[in-house]
Amino acid sequence: MESFFAKLTRFKSLICLLFLFFVSAGIYSLFHLPIDAFPDLANNQVQIFTEAPGMGPIEIEQLITIPLESTMNGLPSVQQIRSISKFGLSVITVVFPDSLGTYFPRQLVFERLQAAHSRLPERVESQLGPVSTAMGEIYQYVLESSAHWPTQLKTIQEWDIKYALRTVPGVAEVNTWGGLTDEFLVTILPAKLQLYGITIKEVLEALKDNNENFGAGIINHESEQYIVRGIGRVASISDIENIIVKSANGVPIYIKSLGVVSHGAELRQGAATKDGLGEVVVGLVMMLKGENSQHVISKVKEKIAEITHNLPEGVTLKPFYDQSKLVEQTIDTVRINLFEGGLLVIAVLFLTVGNIPAALIVASIIPLAMTFSFLGMRCAGITANIMSLGAIDFGMIVDGAIVMVENILRNLNDKELEHLSKQQIIEKSVSEVSRPILFGILIITVVYIPILCLEGIEYKMFSPMVITVCSALLGSLLLSLLLIPVLCIFFLKRNTKEKETFIISSAKKYYTKLLDIALDHKRTTINISLSLLSLSTFSLFFIGTEFVPKLDEGDLLLEVKEFPSISLPAAIDTATQIERVIKKFPEVKTVVSRLGRPDLATDPMGVYGTDCFIILNPKNSWPLGMNKERLTEELRKNLNDTIPGANFNFSQPIAMRVDELVSGVRSDLAVKIFGDDVDYLQQKAQEVQNTIAKVKGAIDLQVERLTGSAQIEILPDRIKMARYGVNIAEIRTLLQTAIIGVAETQVIQGRKRFNIRIQFPKGMGLEPSDVGNLLIQGSNNKLVPLSQVADVKLAQALETINREFGQRRIVVQCNVRNRDLGSFVEECQAKISQSVSLDKGYRITWGGQFENQQRAMNKFIFVVPLSIFIIFTLLIFTFHSARQALIVLLNVPFALIGGVFALWLRHMYLSVPASIGFIALFGVAVLNGLVLVSYINKLVEQGLPIHQAVKQGSLARLRPVIMTALVAALGFLPMALSQGSGAEIQKPLATVVIGGLCTSTLLTLLVLPVVYEWAFSKNKVLSN
Repeated sequence: MESFFAKLTRFKSLICLLFLFFVSAGIYSLFHLPIDAFPDLANNQVQIFTEAPGMGPIEIEQLITIPLESTMNGLPSVQQIRSISKFGLSVITVVFPDSLGTYFPRQLVFERLQAAHSRLPERVESQLGPVSTAMGEIYQYVLESSAHWPTQLKTIQEWDIKYALRTVPGVAEVNTWGGLTDEFLVTILPAKLQLYGITIKEVLEALKDNNENFGAGIINHESEQYIVRGIGRVASISDIENIIVKSANGVPIYIKSLGVVSHGAELRQGAATKDGLGEVVVGLVMMLKGENSQHVISKVKEKIAEITHNLPEGVTLKPFYDQSKLVEQTIDTVRINLFEGGLLVIAVLFLTVGNIPAALIVASIIPLAMTFSFLGMRCAGITANIMSLGAIDFGMIVDGAIVMVENILRNLNDKELEHLSKQQIIEKSVSEVSRPILFGILIITVVYIPILCLEGIEYKMFSPMVITVCSALLGSLLLSLLLIPVLCIFFLKRNTKEKETFIISSAKKYYTKLLDIALDHKRTTINISLSLLSLSTFSLFFIGTEFVPKLDEGDLLLEVKEFPSISLPAAIDTATQIERVIKKFPEVKTVVSRLGRPDLATDPMGVYGTDCFIILNPKNSWPLGMNKERLTEELRKNLNDTIPGANFNFSQPIAMRVDELVSGVRSDLAVKIFGDDVDYLQQKAQEVQNTIAKVKGAIDLQVERLTGSAQIEILPDRIKMARYGVNIAEIRTLLQTAIIGVAETQVIQGRKRFNIRIQFPKGMGLEPSDVGNLLIQGSNNKLVPLSQVADVKLAQALETINREFGQRRIVVQCNVRNRDLGSFVEECQAKISQSVSLDKGYRITWGGQFENQQRAMNKFIFVVPLSIFIIFTLLIFTFHSARQALIVLLNVPFALIGGVFALWLRHMYLSVPASIGFIALFGVAVLNGLVLVSYINKLVEQGLPIHQAVKQGSLARLRPVIMTALVAALGFLPMALSQGSGAEIQKPLATVVIGGLCTSTLLTLLVLPVVYEWAFSKNKVLSN
């Protein structure tokens, strides 16, 4: 193998052309990479929305949710089914494996949905949610005007702006909060119906029968053909007023004879406000799953610029949330970290190599290897984001090149090789180090592969990093073995003098003394290292744990929960008060609140739920000493003092939506209680809440509100109904017409559509006491009050019914501050197991971020040993000796020492990024041991005594070991110190690698020679 790579250096032109091709392909890939802030963490889900206006949560659950759930249960590969049943709405989420792709699961669900249609109530239609994810909510804007009514703004949004934005490639849907949906309202007077002997059913049929265009075929006349069309659709209030319902004694009775036709507004369960100034209309642009967010946002902005010129005078469209800003900030963080890391690595090369052409040759591998990573990302369909590019360490990339160039430099200055040509010397140099370089970089690369065994969010988060880093490392391997020797032939002179820089000469001076001490006191050296290892291993059990550090998106999202029975006007007033409190803070740029649910219920909140988007000013304009954590605490305190009784939960826009869509909750910890009896669930949830409230670290603690909705219940008395000749259908028609109204047909104006709704006077303005006084027509055409045939009473009832895995559930959720998540949950579990007991048929599960952390850590119990086993296997192939493989493998626990101490020093928890940092660290640490042991083996094979070979080999390999450790550590330094957007995930990984390399390098240079001499002291010569 060694001679194979050496002989390849003779084909210089071919090698240069080959790498020119790969570099060109990499550069092309770079300019065609999609760019995002973070990987898309949402699972592969299909949502089913079913609207049934007027139905309560229990009816929605029994008549819609359960039938649809049971239909979906048999679908292949379904991982989870959960649902929400609310007033007038059912939302079912079906989760599939990512391997099935995006559209195949939708096809499966759609087919089952068609089959289940016959099981649903009449006039109830289901539809699939948009092909988008939480990361797809890329752009939000406010539409406002002081000169236009809310109905006019909503019409502009729905039929002008939304219609235009939907034409932008990559836009899946445009959703709307706020405003009033315009409709034509026919207000029928019950007294007029009685006077003319007309029923509501006849009025509805008259509207439908007199509102349609029709075709009647073709008439041929001479040489022309005429299409016959009937134009019967109504287009105005006048057309509706003049529709004939029936004739009485030859006198036509029109709609206008029975009531008044006017413009009205549909019942709404959502609104939007801004900056404490009142209502606005909010538009949300949702990106198609898998699209390039930067490209789509750019096209959306172009379309909005075009739309803005055509808006009516006085109407303004202002964006308040633009995901491209987060993308730009995150990519800036990556760019700065890579640039600073690259500069540090190059600086180390110049300070340690002592030869400018050689340093430049090694440094050239950085941009060349990066083109391989771009090519790998393009082939794997990975976007450029904080995870895919942020974990690349240029130090690891140049390790192989350092070893190769350092060995070539040394041989070019070896007087014993003066009889050889430069080509022969370089071939000899390649053959000497090709094996350790090959297996060293392969070890670093392969130890990343088990990370792909992770599941869920952690897989989506870290798999792009694995593919990108492995692509760069494999590129650096090919470059080190093939291109670097060719460049040395071209640019290094035969008489090149190898100079020891001040850093290396100083290090060698002190290292010689320390090495002598270590070799003279072997037992003490080993005991000290074992003591440090024991201490670090023991302390690892006391480091707190968490899933991943929270990414700073820049802005805040405040989730507000009020009493479930609150009305929409009251909720709007509360939201306005909240905005005024928040707007007093100078750090806040603007506040936009979304109340309830939008037109397409992608966020199925009740009107008691409000999401406040708090858009912050740049941090450099904040008062001195203010940070995001302090701002959040001050906001929480002010809001609790101003708005008593409301629950506040602080999060971030993307984080909130990802948590909600993936796990169904919006917090760090969710305690889910499953069972059938809602009252019992509510009782036990309160017990759990009281227990968690006593645990240090709990904030934003709240119980999911299932009950508390105020209802007016109509309980028909069937005996009285029989007496008056009234049936249930007539009571239903009366109530629907009197309150919500009945819409059976539409007015079509071009692309615009407006419902025609029949309603009694007052409608939704009825007082609860008025419901019993509504008049219903009996069999003898007499009108009797509804209270004569039914009991009308006020009651507290269910507001929401949440289901998961076919069972009802309630959630107690909270966030954790100033404490690690792992120990917090352990304490909660211990206290809840002691204080909360459940009846048979009820159970508790733990979800939220804790569920992700547990799943990830359970995988790491398998992944870390697998990585170590792979390292050991490759070392055996390298040395053909299990004993030598074990000696080099000692660097793994040596690296652990520094990594653990670094976490302690920086007050960081053991998280998924930190665990991956340990895996990456093991590979780099083993490379140094491999280089050192390989050279000592070579000296022993030449006949040197073990002690002399160990000492001479350690001194000879000091420079490459120091260089590889320094460049790897300094390459990660900008990531460890970065304060930019998205750096929170990079910090633990970089901290572990830097800390681990410090102890690993020290122990490699001191303990490994001691162990080697001790293990082989009885052997004069080693044979590989």
